[in-house]
Amino acid sequence: MARSFFPRKPGSVLTCLFGALALAACATATPYQPLATATSRAQGGYSSIQLAADRWQVVFSGNSLTSRETVEGYLLYRAAELTLEQGGRSFEIVRQDLDHEIREAIIHQPAYDPWWGYPHWRPYWHYYDRPYGWRSWYPDTAPFFDTQRIERYEARAEIVIHPHPASPPGDRLFDAAEVMSRIGPSIKRPK
Repeated sequence: MARSFFPRKPGSVLTCLFGALALAACATATPYQPLATATSRAQGGYSSIQLAADRWQVVFSGNSLTSRETVEGYLLYRAAELTLEQGGRSFEIVRQDLDHEIREAIIHQPAYDPWWGYPHWRPYWHYYDRPYGWRSWYPDTAPFFDTQRIERYEARAEIVIHPHPASPPGDRLFDAAEVMSRIGPSIKRPK
């Protein structure tokens, strides 16, 4: 009868499964939310600043899981929402900008951690060397990390709110109610 080296605990499998699900739930794209209610600036959201009586700056910042299209769509939706809140019916984008941040993050392998104390675990390989017999190789100089490319987008627009409907709507002139009805179904709000 073969005996397993690792003891089987029924709860440990469920604990690992729930831990993985909880971690996956935390890693989601930025929802449509005010930046002030986000737990951190890295989580993202929208903000608005009034520049003049009818002129506003609207910003939407996404996290590393939010696509460029989503960031730009949420910015347009916020501009339309703000227009209706201010009593306007259309808005014109007079200036827009998109920041695209790309960086490489170093992710250390969790199994190789020199802070575990001495002697700490490290990988090694055994091989047979004919004149000397069995030998070991410890890769002290080999790096045990991965790199991950992280991209973030932040869209900004300066808008002018108009009290009359956009006739005809153009490249920079939008009807606020129409924008909200088109983009509204794709908006994901925080849970």
